[in-house]
Amino acid sequence: MKAILQSAYGDPALVLSVGEVPMPRPGAAEVVVRVRAASVHPDVWHVVKGWPAVLRIMGGGFARPKTPIPGTDMAGVVESVGSGVTRFKVGDAVFGECVQGFQWANGGAFAEYVAVSADVLALKPDNVTFEQAACVPTAGLIAWHNLMGHRPLRSGQHVLINGAGGGVGAIALQLAKAHGAEVTAVEHPDKLALVRGLGADHVLDYTRDDPTKGSARYDLILDVASTLSVTDCARVLQPDGVYILIGHDHYGASGFTWLGSGIPAFLKLAVRTAFNPHLIKPNMAAPDKAKGMALFADLMAKGQLTPVVDRTYPLAEAAHALAYLASGRALGRIVLTP
Repeated sequence: MKAILQSAYGDPALVLSVGEVPMPRPGAAEVVVRVRAASVHPDVWHVVKGWPAVLRIMGGGFARPKTPIPGTDMAGVVESVGSGVTRFKVGDAVFGECVQGFQWANGGAFAEYVAVSADVLALKPDNVTFEQAACVPTAGLIAWHNLMGHRPLRSGQHVLINGAGGGVGAIALQLAKAHGAEVTAVEHPDKLALVRGLGADHVLDYTRDDPTKGSARYDLILDVASTLSVTDCARVLQPDGVYILIGHDHYGASGFTWLGSGIPAFLKLAVRTAFNPHLIKPNMAAPDKAKGMALFADLMAKGQLTPVVDRTYPLAEAAHALAYLASGRALGRIVLTP
């Protein structure tokens, strides 16, 4: 089969190429999926770049990727099933994530076929395309894990999402609305129409509006863009309101270091949880992927979660897709179609 192969860490244009590899065979608890769409998202960019370098020891491989085929999120059709699989059959349309736990690793999705644990798959609803379904798993699990963590979001709460038009932010917005929240979305002016269309009750243009200086008060601030400070956010949080940092580092814009910019920020906030009532202990438990995928499938089937696809690229143009992702210009998600 054809696949994108990563020879080393570095510039996607230099380390990615199209190659021929043997087709995978399913383990007892796996299915082989013929990939119809695979999403391009920031975690893939980080693993291809190998940055921040500390993440290489968290499952991906230190000197070079252990698994040469990038990609973690895909949607497609079941080609074969392992001997222990009963939930899926050949011909089922499915979507899911190809890695387990919090691994920063290649998952094999940028290929014509991929072997995936049946536990992290769900049936694709008929009312969404393969391209849309492929956009959901990683971003959805991050959004759901943070919204419904140690202090779960409740109906009637007011949520501010900073960076609501990106991959994680757009799903977080729709999850919050599905759970009965009032949502204020903060975005670039080019993305305000997008977040309005996704159901935002209020929108703020971050080039003109400072969300930490308004009169509104929030029960939760989800800082996907990672451009706010908890000190400033305290001015607009309810007394028991919570600030949650997602940790987007804008593709190395802050400089390439061993730890990057997001990890030190998380460590500082973790220390401050003992003293700041607006911070909660980080939820370090791995998300229940099976439960999350079932939730996403249900919400998509009901029309409460609608992934927006900006553009698709053929498999051979994976490096171009990653470059477009890092440009920050996308109005929706980016997808490869083998």
